[in-house]
Amino acid sequence: MKTPEPFSWDRAEARAGKFDGKFLIGVLTTGIYCLPSCTARQPKPDNVRIVRTEEEAQALGLRACKRCRPDLFYRGEDEDISLFEGLATRVCAAPPDFPDARALAKAAGVSLTKLADLFREHAHLTPVAWLRRERVRAASCQLLGTADRVLEVGYASGFESESVFHRQFLALTRMTPGAFRAMNGASVFLLQLPSGYRAQEILAYHARDPQSPCERVEGNRIFKALGTPQGPAVLELSLEGEGAWARVHGVEKMSRETAAFLHASALRMLGLNNEVVAFETRMTKDQRFGSVVARRRGLRVPSIPTGFDGLCWAIIGQQVNVKFAAALRREILNLAGDKIGDMRTHPIPDRVAEIGAARLAKLRYSRAKAEYLVGAASTVAQGRLDIEALPETSAVAAEKKLMSLRGIGRWTARYTMLRGGFADAAPVGDSALATVLQRIHGLAERPDAEHAESLMQEFAPHRSLATCHLWASYKDAA
Repeated sequence: MKTPEPFSWDRAEARAGKFDGKFLIGVLTTGIYCLPSCTARQPKPDNVRIVRTEEEAQALGLRACKRCRPDLFYRGEDEDISLFEGLATRVCAAPPDFPDARALAKAAGVSLTKLADLFREHAHLTPVAWLRRERVRAASCQLLGTADRVLEVGYASGFESESVFHRQFLALTRMTPGAFRAMNGASVFLLQLPSGYRAQEILAYHARDPQSPCERVEGNRIFKALGTPQGPAVLELSLEGEGAWARVHGVEKMSRETAAFLHASALRMLGLNNEVVAFETRMTKDQRFGSVVARRRGLRVPSIPTGFDGLCWAIIGQQVNVKFAAALRREILNLAGDKIGDMRTHPIPDRVAEIGAARLAKLRYSRAKAEYLVGAASTVAQGRLDIEALPETSAVAAEKKLMSLRGIGRWTARYTMLRGGFADAAPVGDSALATVLQRIHGLAERPDAEHAESLMQEFAPHRSLATCHLWASYKDAA
């Protein structure tokens, strides 16, 4: 391959990573070599040398850039992923040891600025918001798993006072600590909805396939068949003013494991697992996007309760419309889902893998789509990809793991992440998204995936929510 001459490539494409692995940029004045995607300030052309390999760069006396780490890139490693996930493990083991962002930065050995960048990219949150979420997660486990007093649970999870514990726990779980604990052995629980909550888009999303045996919508009620630790059950969510009543059918009394699973499922289905206020406050001041966001203030991203269900939706939906994708999905639901009343759960990975690509190809699946779906199911079933744990890991690592699967490109990986609860996943390559970006920016033609990627950058770290606003705008225009 002919290596491009200095500065003869498109800067936006380089920053997006298109040329990483194809050549390196050597900067003679600083004595370093960088990936083309490096975010450091652009050097003067006379000070640059383009080289093909690290060996060539080192022969010029250059060392690896400490910002973009080309040395780790060529070894297939990512220093920031290791740093973030190592820090997350330490916080999970002892939340009280990390009272604030400064404690996180000290433990990681980085500045507060670097820490903020790290968490923005890998957690889609500020360090403080991430710490709050991890404390609430720790408290949730203790509330269901121990008989400790609520106040003791709060202190043990790192909260400085009872009032702060109650306020932050309610904000993230939509329940008080006492009500959350009471789910153990119950069959009904109530989620408090935030002010200005919009139900119409949530109901419409879960009603996208009226014939689905796995989910249905009746008025203000959503029914979803799920496989729980206690077997198949139907989760009914009734949206009533300021609250959402959750009723469990098929399980008389929830175990603590089932309670935790169904509570998390309800939050994801109702789009309550990510905040929207910060995004709305920032974007309503924007001249181009303000009207788009203001039209649906309170819009949320409805997620799919389980990662494998979301992954299957994304693969099945490649290059086809929603109606046909829903019809293809019904085939695997009816073939391999567990029956509960007149509904069926989404099949587990083992059962999808057992269906086989040959059988799916006879059911209107393209041969390639059938192979991608069965291949992904086999990978999850064999334990080579923990799809359910992805939202708890680095977002960068999650995207890489998904894209390592055969047939999974950037759109499929990002759509899986968007519907899996990740806050900053933009499924670039999406036709509707490109159409709206073209209209809003007044472009002569629709942006390709790389151009759309650069245009969506301004919405970070809320690109999932921004995508849903832009999709809604597309439907308005249609």
